[in-house]
Amino acid sequence: MTTSEPASTPAPAPQRSKGFVIGRVAGAPVIVTRSWFLAALVLTIVFAPAIQARAPGLGAGVYLAAFVFVLLLFGSVFLHEAAHALVARARGQNVTELAVTLWGGHTAYTGGLGRPLDGFLVAVVGPVTNLVLAAGFGFAYQFASQAAPVQNLPTVLLGLAAVSNAFVGAFNLLPGLPLDGGQILESLVWAVTGRRATGTVVAGWVGRVVAVGVLVWALAVPLMLGARPSFTNVLWSALIGAFLWAGAGAAISNGRRREAVAALAAGRLAHPALSVAYGSTVDEALSARAAAVAAGVVDAAGYRLVVVGQGDEPIAVLDDDAVAAVPAAARQTTPVDAVALPFVEGSAVHPALSGTDLLNHLATRSVGARLVPVVEGGRVTGVLDLADVARAVRGTA
Repeated sequence: MTTSEPASTPAPAPQRSKGFVIGRVAGAPVIVTRSWFLAALVLTIVFAPAIQARAPGLGAGVYLAAFVFVLLLFGSVFLHEAAHALVARARGQNVTELAVTLWGGHTAYTGGLGRPLDGFLVAVVGPVTNLVLAAGFGFAYQFASQAAPVQNLPTVLLGLAAVSNAFVGAFNLLPGLPLDGGQILESLVWAVTGRRATGTVVAGWVGRVVAVGVLVWALAVPLMLGARPSFTNVLWSALIGAFLWAGAGAAISNGRRREAVAALAAGRLAHPALSVAYGSTVDEALSARAAAVAAGVVDAAGYRLVVVGQGDEPIAVLDDDAVAAVPAAARQTTPVDAVALPFVEGSAVHPALSGTDLLNHLATRSVGARLVPVVEGGRVTGVLDLADVARAVRGTA
């Protein structure tokens, strides 16, 4: 069971998992995915022999009993995810869904965890819920066993529920992403270093160690005991290890993306700008740029020509392709605003704006425009291209 928080980059609303909505918790839909039905079938078959051994004489009814246990198990998964969701909302997050899946479940939320404590609390409450359930089922099992020395089906189910919840709680506390213990480790490293991205990358690499360890455990423990590894156990361990490896890899990528986002700065990414007055002609704008290049004020390449109005307010940026398309004979009569792309009002950024603050500004103020002005002290200093920002986030700038 995991929690997931989308990366802090401008993006469309997260897509909802496909499945059946059975209710709502913390304002978010609870979704049973189609893959859960496959998991329920497989687990029913897997647990049937264990129940048969503890409660013989059920005949074909053992599969019904196993299915009841599977429902108890996934009920525990639901409570695990509900705990994540409720604490996430209490810590200021917008919970988008709780999903019960082939691999257990996940809780998705947006909002951006502000402090290490937030991540720690959201993560730890899920495994703690399972451990509390394990204790509750364990006490109930002990009571039922004392009341009826010969185990019946309800007693068997209570015992299995106690063991399974204890295992789920302990397993999820392993310190590697995408497990809850990985988010706990991420929060601890974040608290020590002051950088969440570092915590994410560290917990992701530890998650890869955990993924390998799951498979090694299935192979090594039987050999140490002088037995042959069970093919079924090795197969399940390999599947779980592959799932954990993929999740850990995604976490490492997300952490590196966070590092890239933290390093963003409008001033560093912007193309330098040269201002031309509104009402100027294309010829006057090109002459001004040529003079600035000749004087060494600007370089020949990389500069953008920005049309400014009264008070040096940025109005538009010249479209280089449109300028090049103007015949030489028409440049003296073509106004710059005829070959310029207007800026969105209110989209200007300060060169010091950086990180998620910069991304949030661009997401809310650029209104789909690709270019925004960079303004400092009332003067245009550059033009920021959102394509450059996207490349920087992906680490390809």
